[in-house]
Amino acid sequence: MFDPIEPDGPRRHAPATLRNREPILEVLRRLLPAPATVVEVASGTGEHAAFFAAQLPHLTWQPTDRDPALLASIDAWRADVPNVRPAIHLDAAAEVWPVDRADALISINMIHIAPPEATEGLLQGAARILPPGGVLVLYGPFREGGRHTAPSNEAFDADLRRRNPAWGVRDLGEVAARASALGLLHEETVRMPANNLTVVFRKRGVDQG
Repeated sequence: MFDPIEPDGPRRHAPATLRNREPILEVLRRLLPAPATVVEVASGTGEHAAFFAAQLPHLTWQPTDRDPALLASIDAWRADVPNVRPAIHLDAAAEVWPVDRADALISINMIHIAPPEATEGLLQGAARILPPGGVLVLYGPFREGGRHTAPSNEAFDADLRRRNPAWGVRDLGEVAARASALGLLHEETVRMPANNLTVVFRKRGVDQG
């Protein structure tokens, strides 16, 4: 959830990626069976982008991050994966993004280590750039009904808030309510290892009002 990023030349390595990439891949295979352009917000080291794109060659993957050092790591990981585009700078909280359309948007382990404005910006960005029927996929720890799903998540939340009072494990109901107000309907929640969730939102279609 909050692993140290270990350097390996220009490639950075976050150990959590090796633990969670296969379960996330299973969800993505089901959600994205057809050719599509995927924008990943806060791609971090770039390991997820390279792995998912290699396993799902019908997808075009656009990695992003706000940290210039991580952009270099992303590009180092993507060097041998032709369906990953060069990394671009994107701040989720910004009112204007450098991309204006995507079939799917994914963000892994971001909203709990970012201020609330980043979650709001991510939801607003998804509402702007996704077409009707497009999906937003979030992965990470969440509270449900105002409560933590495991003691380890409660301890993790306390540690995050100690590091930065603006960080913390978000409540799924609150996120889903805000997403719905923006036209992003909560479609499913998938239970994942280590008390994480994959949460899927789908942009409301024209026949859904």
